[in-house]
Amino acid sequence: MLEVWPGRPYPLGATFDGEGVNFAVFSRHATQIEVCVFDPAAPEEERFGFTLPESTRFVRHGYVKGLAPGMLYGLRAHGPWDPERGLRFNPHKLLVDPYARALHGQVDFQGPVHGYKVGDPGADLVKDDRDDAAFVPKAVVLEDHFDWGGDRRPNTPWAKTVLYELHVKGFTKLHPGVPEPLRGTYAGLGTPAAIEHLRALGVTAVELLPIHHAVDEGFLHDKGLTNYWGYNTLGYFAPDSRFSSSGAHGVVDEFKAMVKALHSAGLEVILDVVYNHTCEGNQLGPTLSLRGLDNPTYYQLAPDRPRYYQDHAGTGNSVDVRHAASLQLLCDSLRYWVEQMHVDGFRFDLATVLGREDGPFDREAAFFRILHQDPVLSKVKLIAEPWDVGMGGYQVGNFPPDWTEWNGRYRDAVRRYWKGDEAQVAELGFRLTGSSDLYLLSGRSPSASINFITCHDGFTLHDLVTYNQKHNEANQEQNHDGSDNNLSWNCGVEGETDDPAINTLRERQQRNFLATLFLSQGVPMLSMGDEVGRTQGGNNNTYCQDNALSWMRWDFDERQRALLAFTQHLIHLRHTEPVLERRRFFKGKQIWDSALKDLAWFRPDGREMTQEDWSRPLVRALGFLLGGDAIATPDERGRRVEGDTLLVLMNANPDALPFTLPSLEWGQDWEFLIDTAEPRPSPHERAKAGGALTMEGRSLVLLRRPASD
Repeated sequence: MLEVWPGRPYPLGATFDGEGVNFAVFSRHATQIEVCVFDPAAPEEERFGFTLPESTRFVRHGYVKGLAPGMLYGLRAHGPWDPERGLRFNPHKLLVDPYARALHGQVDFQGPVHGYKVGDPGADLVKDDRDDAAFVPKAVVLEDHFDWGGDRRPNTPWAKTVLYELHVKGFTKLHPGVPEPLRGTYAGLGTPAAIEHLRALGVTAVELLPIHHAVDEGFLHDKGLTNYWGYNTLGYFAPDSRFSSSGAHGVVDEFKAMVKALHSAGLEVILDVVYNHTCEGNQLGPTLSLRGLDNPTYYQLAPDRPRYYQDHAGTGNSVDVRHAASLQLLCDSLRYWVEQMHVDGFRFDLATVLGREDGPFDREAAFFRILHQDPVLSKVKLIAEPWDVGMGGYQVGNFPPDWTEWNGRYRDAVRRYWKGDEAQVAELGFRLTGSSDLYLLSGRSPSASINFITCHDGFTLHDLVTYNQKHNEANQEQNHDGSDNNLSWNCGVEGETDDPAINTLRERQQRNFLATLFLSQGVPMLSMGDEVGRTQGGNNNTYCQDNALSWMRWDFDERQRALLAFTQHLIHLRHTEPVLERRRFFKGKQIWDSALKDLAWFRPDGREMTQEDWSRPLVRALGFLLGGDAIATPDERGRRVEGDTLLVLMNANPDALPFTLPSLEWGQDWEFLIDTAEPRPSPHERAKAGGALTMEGRSLVLLRRPASD
C-alpha cells in the first residue's frame, strides 16, 4: 500500500532527494490536491494517485518514498465550480505543475481539455466532467547530475554588448554544418558550426525567442499551423522539449550543455520570457494549469465580473502581479534559470503588464521592486519590451533604473529618416546619441537603449526595403494580421525584381540601416539573418510559420556574402573604437583637456548646425563628429580613455550631395572607413579637412582621424 508522508512545503514542485519525491503545490482556494502518476512507457494511462495530506500557508504537500526520477505526474485540484465568482476547479482536468522542470507531450485539442462543455448554452458556465489526462502534457520528475565543469559567465558590460536575436529552431534547422539529428535543437545551437557564425559575426550575446514550454493554439491546429514563436507559455520552468534532440527526459541537460558551449565561446544567453500572460487564454480557453489550480490568485479577473479576465496583453488573460503567490512563481522561475540553468539575463515580453497592479503602469510596482533588491536577479541583464495593448501601454523611457528597454522610438526614427520622411533630424539626433531625452533624467546611461531596426515581429531588413505592404496570406487570416505601420519603402517596386538599379538601391539601404545601427550610442540588437538579407517574402507576422519561410538559409549567394562581410566589419569597428562604447551621455563640449568637443553636428557646408537647422523640415543630410580625445568615461582603473575621432556623414536625399568636411580646427586628414554607396575609394584613401566630397543619394560615409594623428 502506498504510504504518503507529510513532506515539506518547500521547495514548490516535485523534488527528488535520493530516496523519494516531495510534492508541494500552492492553492489558496482548493479543498484538495491530488497527484496522479503515469508511466513514461504509457503516458496516457494513470498508474496510481494520492492526495497531498498536509497544508502549510496554502501549500499542499506530501512525500512518497520510493518514487524515482523519470516518472511522469499531473495534478488534480478539487474545489468549487463557480465561474461567476472566478472559481473554476474541475478535478476531471489533469493540470501541469507550475513548477515542473520538464514536460512530456503536447496539448491535443481534439480531447476535452476545456473545463467547460464547449458549445453548450452559457458556454464556460457548464462544467465538463470528461477526463482529459490522455490529451495533456505530464510533468517529469528530474534529478540534477549535470557537470558544469567550471562554466563561467562572460559578464559582458552593457557598453560592449552586441545582441543577436534568434530562434533556436530557425537558426539551426537548415544549417549544413550542424549534424542532421541536432538541427533545430538546443544541441544544434551549441555545435561548433552554429557558434562559429556568431563568433565570426562578432556579437556578444544571443537573445533566444521563447524556449519555455509553450502550447499551440487550437485554431492554428485547425489550419495546419503551429505557434512557431512560442509566446504562449505553459511551463515557466520547463525548456520546450520540441527543441530537444533527447526528448523530455534529457531536455534540461541538453539546454545546459548549450549554455555551457555558448559561454565557452564568450557568448551570453538571454531568454525572451513571457510572464505577462499564459496559454490558457480567456474564459473560453483550455484548463491546463494555473486556471485549474487557483484562478483568482494567478490571473487578473474583472473586479465587478470575475467570470471574465482583464487582458492587457491582447491574448485573453494577464498574470496577477499583485498576488504574492504569482510574484513568487515568476521570481522563482527567474532565479531557477539564472542559478540552475546559468542564463545571463532576460528580455520581458510586454513588460508593461508586469507593472500594472491597479490598472495604470507603475514603475514602482512590486515586481520591479522585488527584482531590484534580489541578490541574484539584480545582477543579470534585464530588458523590457516597454509596451502592451492596455491604456497608456507605451512606456518607452519609463522603466526603473536597472532596466534596459527595446527602444521603439529608435527603430521608427531611423526607418523614417532613411525612407526620406520630412522633419526627422531632431528626433534622429537623440536616437543616434543614446536617447538622453528618454533615459538621462531617470539616472540611466546610453546602454538603457536597446537599439534595433528589425526584430522577430515585423519585416526582416531585406523585406523592409522590398515591400510597402505586408503579405501575410500564408497565415490564413486574409492578410488582416500583423502591423500595417511598417515605415518601409520598397525603393519603387513591390516585391522582388530583376531591375539592377532597384536592387542596387535596396542593397545600399540595407547597408545604411546596419551602419546607422552600429554607429549609434546604446546597445545594438541584430535580428537573425539580417546580416545576410534574409527574406520572409513580405510576411511581417511569421509567428505561425514553422517552415522555410522563417528558417535561416545558409546557401549564401555573392550578394549575401558581401552583406555579411559588411556587417562583420561594422561590428569589428564597434568593438575597436572606444567612442562607440560610451557609458555616459554626450555633453556637447570639451572634456578633460580635450582639443575637440565630445560631440559636434555639421551641416553639408561644413559648419556646425544651429538650433534653426534642427527644425527645418527638409533637412535630410547631416554629419556628426565623435571626439576621440573627449571620452568622458574612464576605464576600469579610472584612467582616461582616448581613441580615434570618427566623423559620420548621412544623406537621406534621393540625389547626390556635396559635403564639405569640417575645417582644420577639427583635425587634418580623414581616413575613409565606410561608404554605403559602391564603388568607393580604398579604405586607406584620405580626405583633407575643409575639402569637399560628393555623397551619393541615400548613403552614409564614415571617416576616421586616428588618435595618433
